[in-house]
Amino acid sequence: MRFLKTMQLDLSDWQVFDRTAEPGEPAVSGAFAFADTDPEVLEGKSAQAFRNGFLGTESFGHTTFVVVGEIDEPAYEAVVDRLAAHFVAEYGAPDMDAARPVAREEAAFAASLCDHPIGTLIIVERSFGPDGIVESFRAIDRRQDGEHTKIWEIVADEGSEQ
Repeated sequence: MRFLKTMQLDLSDWQVFDRTAEPGEPAVSGAFAFADTDPEVLEGKSAQAFRNGFLGTESFGHTTFVVVGEIDEPAYEAVVDRLAAHFVAEYGAPDMDAARPVAREEAAFAASLCDHPIGTLIIVERSFGPDGIVESFRAIDRRQDGEHTKIWEIVADEGSEQ
């Protein structure tokens, strides 16, 4: 089955998030982590995680990019179990039986974002709207040569010898 996997194009995630996901972890949107957050108090690395972060399901760290990958059924069930345990440990779910359906829903949502070819990059933009958190996802397709579409370019600083 297709599922989101964390990906790092460079080391910037290590600078912008409090906890960074390791490359290759199964990932979910992770918007639930901000459900009870006051938008007025979000700043710095927490604000960055809210605006553009996916949540790895092994480290529970954030990443800016995920890629459409594949996992088998046992790995998918492990994602659900880890999420359920996380909901119990970090968000006050009463027990695994109560947390598991919510975790399964979160995992199913992540899988629903994978209606793209394997290797497609996915990014998220998140904001607070009148009815709560609003998420917008964008797929960055591979070009015919197998590379991803260019989304930025590196330029030398003024006065730099490069």
